[in-house]
Amino acid sequence: MKKLFNKMNDTANAVAMKAVIFKERSKEVLSNNRGEGTVSQAITILISVVLGALLLAGLYLLFDEVVLPTLTERIQEMFDYQG
Repeated sequence: MKKLFNKMNDTANAVAMKAVIFKERSKEVLSNNRGEGTVSQAITILISVVLGALLLAGLYLLFDEVVLPTLTERIQEMFDYQG
């Protein structure tokens, strides 16, 4: 019974120690106000927006000049049946 109590006590102490370490690390991270990573995140977002706009513009041009005229021609051929 004493071994079980000692094991439970050791486990409780280990959990308490990990909680204290986690608290200290969290306090250190949250008190850090150097702003590292903010510029790189802004650049990443800007690049994503620009690439997305270029992709949408390319798709718009593709549909406007290639797909829609062909589609219009095919629809007119379907309804222009002389048979």
